[in-house]
Amino acid sequence: MNFLAHAYLAGDDDPAFLAGNLMGDFVRGTPDPALPAAVRAGIRLHRRVDAFTDRHPVVRDARRRFPPPHRRAAGIILDMAFDHFLARDWARHHPAALPAFTRRAYAALEHQGPNLPPGLAAILPRMRDDDWLAAYADFENTVAALERMAGRLSRRREMLRGAGPTLTALYPALEADFAAFFPALVTFVGADGKPGGAADGQPEESE
Repeated sequence: MNFLAHAYLAGDDDPAFLAGNLMGDFVRGTPDPALPAAVRAGIRLHRRVDAFTDRHPVVRDARRRFPPPHRRAAGIILDMAFDHFLARDWARHHPAALPAFTRRAYAALEHQGPNLPPGLAAILPRMRDDDWLAAYADFENTVAALERMAGRLSRRREMLRGAGPTLTALYPALEADFAAFFPALVTFVGADGKPGGAADGQPEESE
């Protein structure tokens, strides 16, 4: 799942826990024990969400829909597509307006200051100023984000470049995949603990 889904699954009751969930892709190995406990718990939830997503049969089938060369980057493209469907229909999922929720998410990250991984700290000003999380609601913005990502990721540039037409062609099928998968993910997170995480005393998960 991508940024918006991780933020949604974390909830916005605990800003440090929310920040940890958004930091997950930028932290490798065991989280620094100097980080606040709630941040570490958020990082671990992020990893459990990713593992659940990768193993789920609906997601596996959805990835197989992508033709070469985009199939090799299907996980990234699918994450962005699922964030689009979540943002597009946000009012069905959350009582707060999407811009209000995303402002709280950016504030939670900013509050962590020096705790932020350098890669996330570098993009946070643009993420906040352009409201990337809410921008996913517009399909054209989602496609543009994929193209920007292709420009940054040299090893996956050709796998991502030109993904827009493929995503457009698969849109109805992926929309149905999201509708089938996302409730299962929400149930998994709810069953996994506090709004979705094991207690901080549980063993760390490393990548």
